[in-house]
Amino acid sequence: MRRLAILAALLWLALPAAPSRADPGFQAFLAGAWPEAQRHGITRATFEAATRGLAPDYGLPDLVVPGRPERPDRAQPEFVQTPAAYLSEKTISRLAAHGRLLLARHRATLDAIEREHGVPATVVLAIFGRETDYGRHKLQHGAIRVLATQAYVGRRKAQFREELLLALKMVQEGHASLAMKSSWAGALGLTQFLPSDFYRYAVDFDGDGRRDIFGSVPDALASAARQLVGKGWQRGRRWAYEVRAPADVDCTIAQPGHTQPIREWLRRGFVPARGLRPGAMEMSEPASLLLPEGTYGPAFLTPKNYYVIKDYNFSDLYVLFVGHLADRIGAARPFETPWSKSTQLRTVEVEAMQRRLAELGLYGDRIDGKAGMLTRAALGAYQKANGLKLDCWPTAEVLAHMRARR
Repeated sequence: MRRLAILAALLWLALPAAPSRADPGFQAFLAGAWPEAQRHGITRATFEAATRGLAPDYGLPDLVVPGRPERPDRAQPEFVQTPAAYLSEKTISRLAAHGRLLLARHRATLDAIEREHGVPATVVLAIFGRETDYGRHKLQHGAIRVLATQAYVGRRKAQFREELLLALKMVQEGHASLAMKSSWAGALGLTQFLPSDFYRYAVDFDGDGRRDIFGSVPDALASAARQLVGKGWQRGRRWAYEVRAPADVDCTIAQPGHTQPIREWLRRGFVPARGLRPGAMEMSEPASLLLPEGTYGPAFLTPKNYYVIKDYNFSDLYVLFVGHLADRIGAARPFETPWSKSTQLRTVEVEAMQRRLAELGLYGDRIDGKAGMLTRAALGAYQKANGLKLDCWPTAEVLAHMRARR
């Protein structure tokens, strides 16, 4: 009996949490959204069906809940894992193998997408693989609840209020059901579109009269390609070039604001990895330098298409994952330069470093605890000014140096 009781208790703990009691502020928020919903063409019946009994999910990241300590977003692996962990060779090789199977299975569709939109088949497949493991990852969150919560107490309330209304419009027009699932940030479907992305970019590519980003691989992949084109994708150009950087590289120039033609980078001693030399047209293309681990690990020249993918998900590691996975689906080999075994500072420690760099006038971007390009470049400037080893990588030693000299 005791074992049965323990088992029953464990099963009970495994059940999803029941919605909390009515939250008067949340209910007032929903009531206030009705006039806007009506202007979006949403009927009262659809609105009531979507909001009846709805409760906010305060367990989501990226919320600012009154009366509770503010929690920065720590859920995105792009921002809390080291490059070596995020760009796991085991994961990429697994996804590349399945991507090659899908490339053969959907060859006619992917060729048609590439002809129409100019985005390589391997790139849209890589997005599909990264976002939902080619549709095998099942999203866990109720989309309406997520979007309503983010619109109510999220950091980007105005944006998510519009996304909520557009999600209800999708239901009203029959593009989705009230039971649709999403990521914790409200992204939907096989290639993870926000509702606004759906209305900007979704297409019916399989010809069945529906724009089905949830169940149709042709629709989802063509929609992803159309989104990349809408963000500026350049036909016939690569996403990036891995290079070997000179031993004396100045890592403070590895930021988007410092661009020059690829030809000039090569003239200055950057050597294309594995002999993959850019063509004549690409040689004149402006590119910036990316050093994801400072002077450790691989280096990349990043032209326009790199930043187009980054506009899909604002993370350098995400772009490197998608771009490299696209290459691997096409049978390329792993990165020529291996990732180092560098450790990642905790978010609060990177935030402290950013605040100090901002106080010194070296950093002017967000204090977000994410060691992105601008943070690494500012750190390099600090290292230069203080006679420290120039590697543009945030470490506990450099943070201690900053704290000792306040």
